[in-house]
Amino acid sequence: MFDIDFLRRVTALRPVRGLVLSLLAGLALPACAQMAGRSDPLPPAVLAAMSRAQVPASALSALVISVDPDAHERLRHRASTPVNPASVMKLVTTYAAIDLLGSDFTWNTRFYTDGTVENGVLRGNLYVRGGGDPKFVLERIQEAYLALQAKGVRVILGDMVLDHSAFELPAIDPGAFDGEALRPYNATPDALLVNFKSVILTFQPDLANGVARVVSEPPMAGLAVDASVPLSRGTACGDWRGTVQARFDDPNRIRFEGRYPQVCGELKWPVAYQQPASYAARAMEGLWRASGGSITGQVRDGTMPAEVQLLHEARSLPLSEVIVDVNQWSNNVMAQQVFLTLGQLAPPQTATPVLAVVAPGSAAARLVPSRPARFEYSREVVTDWWKRTFGPRVPGPVLDNGSGLSREERITPEALAGLLRHAARHPQGVQFVQSLSIAGVSGTAARLARGGQSAARGNAWVKTGTLRDVTGIAGYVNAANGARYVVVGFINHPNASAARPALDALLEWTALLPD
Repeated sequence: MFDIDFLRRVTALRPVRGLVLSLLAGLALPACAQMAGRSDPLPPAVLAAMSRAQVPASALSALVISVDPDAHERLRHRASTPVNPASVMKLVTTYAAIDLLGSDFTWNTRFYTDGTVENGVLRGNLYVRGGGDPKFVLERIQEAYLALQAKGVRVILGDMVLDHSAFELPAIDPGAFDGEALRPYNATPDALLVNFKSVILTFQPDLANGVARVVSEPPMAGLAVDASVPLSRGTACGDWRGTVQARFDDPNRIRFEGRYPQVCGELKWPVAYQQPASYAARAMEGLWRASGGSITGQVRDGTMPAEVQLLHEARSLPLSEVIVDVNQWSNNVMAQQVFLTLGQLAPPQTATPVLAVVAPGSAAARLVPSRPARFEYSREVVTDWWKRTFGPRVPGPVLDNGSGLSREERITPEALAGLLRHAARHPQGVQFVQSLSIAGVSGTAARLARGGQSAARGNAWVKTGTLRDVTGIAGYVNAANGARYVVVGFINHPNASAARPALDALLEWTALLPD
């Protein structure tokens, strides 16, 4: 169960205010940086796990340091070494967003028309302008459609025009990173990101008829999905996705040429749609018709003209809820949506006092509508924020897309520990800490601290990261001695995945610190 008292203690403000507090947080790390060349002996359990994985101690970079302003270190090992952090880089993106935008920040998807509405008929085009909502999923699209229909828009005598222009991005091959174009984690960002550009296939065994029924969502205009696949008996579930022999080569059809093992029961398969450029149009049309609406024209991409009137505004979930998906479940495309949104802040306007509470609505007011989101703008804004927040003596991260799904991104454990200590004293730090996984309990950290006597289970709030040759963790541990520590650990090595237990051992060692 989540320890609210821990959060209150972690985020309690000391008897200083405003900029003085931010300076203390920023200066703590450079003081430690003076000991950057020091490397402490690693705990025996950590060394043993590294040895079993045949990974040298030099591949591990770690820092364990108290949350309190005295910055008392318990372990330092290659902490000033820049490493690839994998998905742990999402901590930089989400904390910058909390600080610059505020936890209540929301995105808007707006529906406009250049025509008139009368007797349930819209005579003209319906324009849907995306605002970068990271979680514009089926339920929320359906809510928006119902709201439009309640306002009299049931028949569209024109086109539905999808405006993606708030993000200005080069064409991105979703399979470029690792060749897995159909994996949802490789979905690419979009100002109008519809349901993560994914199709959910549900296989439901029908033993009486010897088939597995296939249900797909969302309804996609022009996409046919085989309604069933024959069952196979007496075989283990195993690689059931390979067994069904799905064919995704035709953007108008998903076929199955194999069999589904009946012992698997009902299972779901989320898959990135094979033609992502047409996904939004197909899904938006399919959902509109499924909601009872009709349209005489096309659903197409385009740009909204200047002379239009607003019909409806669909507001997103608040940032505090969005970053739960980003950090607990390591959602890459949502992280990139947040990162790109930061790039829409005008650089001169980002110089707000560090640790100042962002007033409701003020962040949205600072977004520049005429400034399309680009990754280079986001890197500029976050780099500027880092320098103002942590000072010139703390090396900033090397940023790419802000999600960690990159071979270029780099950060030092020292710098990341400074961010986590700073966040622990932020007025909105509770929302940031709540977005992290709890070791042995929730999110991607549920696989950690699984032993029956684990001291870290339920006492560590962390972000995990994994790529080929990379594994890492970073977060907070409530130790047996009553102190709270920031723990950061990374392994960059070809056998990094095999050495993951070493990071689990680092969490346990910290949780058991006696004094």
